[in-house]
Amino acid sequence: MMHWIILPVFLPALLAPLIGFVMRHDITLARTASVAGTVILLAVAVGLAMAAADGTTHVYRLGDWPAPFGIVLVLDRLSALMVLLTSTLALIVLIHAIATGWDARGRHFHALFQFQLMGICGAFLTGDVFNLFVFFEVLLIASYGLMIHSGGKDRMRAGLQYVVMNLAGSTLFLFALGTLYASTGTLNIADLATRIPEIPPEEAALVRVAAILLMVVFAVKAALFPVQFWLPMTYANAPAPVAALFAIMTKVGAYAILRVHTTAFGPGITGTEDLAGTWLFPAAIMTIAVGAFGVLGARRLLPLIAFSVVGSMGTLLVAVAAFSTTATTAALYYMVHSTFAAACLFLIADLVVTRRSGDRLSAQPVTAQNGLFAALFFAAAIAMAGMPPLSGFLGKLLVLDALREPGVIGWAWSAVLVGSLFTIVGFGRAGSTLFWKSTSVAVPTDDVQGGASAHLSPATTMQIAPVMLALGLLGALAVFAGPVAAYLDDTSAQLFDRAGYVDAVLGANPEGES
Repeated sequence: MMHWIILPVFLPALLAPLIGFVMRHDITLARTASVAGTVILLAVAVGLAMAAADGTTHVYRLGDWPAPFGIVLVLDRLSALMVLLTSTLALIVLIHAIATGWDARGRHFHALFQFQLMGICGAFLTGDVFNLFVFFEVLLIASYGLMIHSGGKDRMRAGLQYVVMNLAGSTLFLFALGTLYASTGTLNIADLATRIPEIPPEEAALVRVAAILLMVVFAVKAALFPVQFWLPMTYANAPAPVAALFAIMTKVGAYAILRVHTTAFGPGITGTEDLAGTWLFPAAIMTIAVGAFGVLGARRLLPLIAFSVVGSMGTLLVAVAAFSTTATTAALYYMVHSTFAAACLFLIADLVVTRRSGDRLSAQPVTAQNGLFAALFFAAAIAMAGMPPLSGFLGKLLVLDALREPGVIGWAWSAVLVGSLFTIVGFGRAGSTLFWKSTSVAVPTDDVQGGASAHLSPATTMQIAPVMLALGLLGALAVFAGPVAAYLDDTSAQLFDRAGYVDAVLGANPEGES
């Protein structure tokens, strides 16, 4: 077996308690360990992506117990892509948190950060639905702590809503697992893919109930209408680096839909094949609408960005709902783009808001480096809105090109294009208020004489570097769109190769490779 597969789970799991118990009183030591661990995680993720690039599905059997009886981690192109995306984003966010001092405003930031990475990477690598639930709980528990990092009344209120909503989702997840196990006798994804087709359609009622319950659970994680209402308040009140890291959290829900509903319930399986897409498509259309109207009506910067995340998830899931290789390629490209675009916006917002009197969209005294912040905000906004020349334009173009079926094209194209227009207008209004109207407002004399106005403090190179890196990745995603799309085509084809996945996980090969 290739033992490297378990490292994205094992490394953060080892680091988190060490940082939490041994280094909790030394912020420098905790920062060093956290950065070193995240850099190693990124290096491992690159190596795993290279190992999976040839189309081989690698399986790691914990305790060498064969599936479906033992716990398995599965590495293919899709899981390798998601682990690489997570580790890259984590390093960008961690640098920002340290450079701005966010990590020192509360206790156990770095320990919780590593536990979060453990849960996210585990969710992407697991080959078992029950262990998907376990990793969901790990990342959610860590996210609760990160959400309320540094405290505050509004943050605690938003954190409580976040906890209650996700606890309800977790309870529903357990009901779904119980129903699925009662009807199939297994929770291994590959084993489900072999057993569900053997159930006659007239006897598959419990399987359909379990599939719908799982879809609802994953919809909660992905902030899909009508269970998206927790996201705007949570992201808007979370510390900015945490909100940036949370950009990957909604993608865990989208990934779970792709992995479970394509492999276990998806195309070609009588009785469940059309179940997910039938409900997912209209919900995704409504999610785009909610996000677009939220952006248009927002009166604060952070809620505006949070609603743009909701809208981007709608665009992503519109493509996922087609459950075809072409649409999945578009969805994966847009998933990578929207993750970095959302994170970039939250990091820029942090630099701007800390130099203003809150995040309200109103004219205030001009900040230091106003022109630089305006340029960065403009670049990130056009990326999120889907305007050229950055990757958002290409991502939405791929999504629209993949959705040309007669019963889909009208709704999908209208929602994506009108939603993009509303997003452009919302971000344009916010940018003009923040950076253009503010230039005409005089700086209060008392604040300048008192030396207490944070708006006069310029951002350091290390504070700006993570934003520049995220924008650079968005630019690279556009420049190298051809090779990236080709890789994602192969990734989608492998995802829909149910027989290849089953053979790799359940096959007789002792190395667990196909």
